Amino acid sequence: MRLAVLSVALLLPRAVVPAQQSKPAGHWDSWQFLVGEWVGEGGGQPGQGTGSFSFRFELQGKVLVRRNRSDYPAAKDRPAYSHEDLMIVYPDPGGNSMRAVYFDNEGQVIHYTAQFSPDQKTLTFLSDVAPGAPRFRLTYTKSGGATLGLKFDIAPPGKPDSFSTYIEAVCRKKAD
Repeated sequence: MRLAVLSVALLLPRAVVPAQQSKPAGHWDSWQFLVGEWVGEGGGQPGQGTGSFSFRFELQGKVLVRRNRSDYPAAKDRPAYSHEDLMIVYPDPGGNSMRAVYFDNEGQVIHYTAQFSPDQKTLTFLSDVAPGAPRFRLTYTKSGGATLGLKFDIAPPGKPDSFSTYIEAVCRKKAD
């Protein structure tokens, strides 16, 4: 009985504290435009699909988390499918750069360096070079207001700078 009372006493303070969006530290100022829910409109391989994603600060503003889902209709040579992924952006503890780690429902894990253009309008995630593996580049470009451009490029193994566009889209921010 004492254990049950102690458990309730320990959990009660957490239950009465309202959930809050974590406040990010100052080095996240340039990232604010991404925060929220987004819907994509676009095309590319593996075919026209629908998708949405969100960016949200978590762990008291220490990381920025992107959750993504894309749905693709059936085609003559494959069934309909959904792609889901999660990316966690964090300050590199060893320096002044920003890093990200990506996971998806296909079992991929990709490590990225994230960098803004000098005018702060373009954010590029560039994957680390890995022998025998493709290289990835994910780019967000501020288009103004509640839209942004998204581009995902892939370079073949052994040619880490020979990118070709895989997906290109315009994304619209959902109203809060």
